[in-house]
Amino acid sequence: MSSSKQHVTADFVSAPSLSEATGVWVKIGVLSFGGPAGQIAMMHRVFVDERKWLSEEEYFAALNFCMLLPGPEAMQLATYTGWKLHGWKGGLIAGVLFVLPGALVILALSILYALLGQLPLVEALFFGIKAAVLAIVIEALLRVARRALKFASDWWTAGLAFLALYVLDAPFPIVIALAAAFGYMRTRFSVSGHVTSIPIDWRTSVRTAALWLALWFVPIAILIAGFGRHHVFSEVALFFSKLAVVTFGGAYAVLSYMAQQAVENYGWLSPAEMVDGLGLAETTPGPLILVTQFVGFIAGYREAGGLWGGVAAAIITLWVTFVPCFLWIMVGAPYIERLRGNPRLSGALAAIAAAVVGVILNLSLWFALHVLFAKVERAGWGFVKPWLPDIATLDVAALSLSIIAALALLRFHLGILGTLALCAALGIAWKAAI
Repeated sequence: MSSSKQHVTADFVSAPSLSEATGVWVKIGVLSFGGPAGQIAMMHRVFVDERKWLSEEEYFAALNFCMLLPGPEAMQLATYTGWKLHGWKGGLIAGVLFVLPGALVILALSILYALLGQLPLVEALFFGIKAAVLAIVIEALLRVARRALKFASDWWTAGLAFLALYVLDAPFPIVIALAAAFGYMRTRFSVSGHVTSIPIDWRTSVRTAALWLALWFVPIAILIAGFGRHHVFSEVALFFSKLAVVTFGGAYAVLSYMAQQAVENYGWLSPAEMVDGLGLAETTPGPLILVTQFVGFIAGYREAGGLWGGVAAAIITLWVTFVPCFLWIMVGAPYIERLRGNPRLSGALAAIAAAVVGVILNLSLWFALHVLFAKVERAGWGFVKPWLPDIATLDVAALSLSIIAALALLRFHLGILGTLALCAALGIAWKAAI
């Protein structure tokens, strides 16, 4: 894991010091509301528009690469940016700080939830925050679309990706693979000439992979040896390790499978508690996949001796969920530059960028429906399976707060933090008044 200056980016701006970058990572970690859509747009604003640490091309090349990996793409994008600026130290700091604030909040709320049950004040607070997050997600979609959709074919790619995911419930990997194939073939017939090949030391890649694989699997082996294969700590470690390698398309793509296994197979929590956990993860900073920490905590709390068992299981869950993310980036980051140097592969990534707009639109609409309606179900009309709300369950208060949030953010430019604070206060006031 070299920290050489070869990783420093931005031909047009001086690279920040590690301490300066760390301050930015802290800010991003604290304000990373809105799921992947909001997080991707916020990092674009910071990395490209404000700090100019990455060029437009570099940002989308990295994002497209992260979309191909299992795990939370926004966290991996932050890790890659840290790596590119300051090598493995920067990547490690960026990735940890992206996750840590949300993880601490989820852990605290999980403890309160286990001890006290549902919390009216927290519920009221998050009611307002959800409305603000919806406005943040919409702004994110507009920002990313303006930058990624440059040609008519990009608009078609984004639209078809959205329809495939939202209407047909197509598997995420297939949608991305088709977009990549289209981009590759499109570029094949329009570009010729020398292909730039950036040399990579394969020995460094092997050593890096060996280190992170050991960090991932050795603790699991210790847990199994110490507690046994069927202890809750071992089961949590193995289950969420498996989940870490199948979460293509982010947390939304694997939530139903995780909920089914956690509720029906392992019996760690009830369906209602699973929904509550998802609500906590949706309205706190950090990756949505942090819902796994809530599930792990409840499992450990009930099966490993109460509070400290829950905390230990939550830490185990975090470890096996995010160590693989560092593995993918630390090993794969050097290859992003090689992808950018190959016109055909670069064309494939450009098409993926357009498809990502459709992916974000799908996530945005899914989130909006669940904020504004109490009941949302996926229809089943043959191949057509769109998410449809029950109109009678429209939450007028949530709609009103969402409109206020949109005006505050888009019209009066109050900013993310100000909009979140305003809507949180309004949410508490509304719940207190009814």
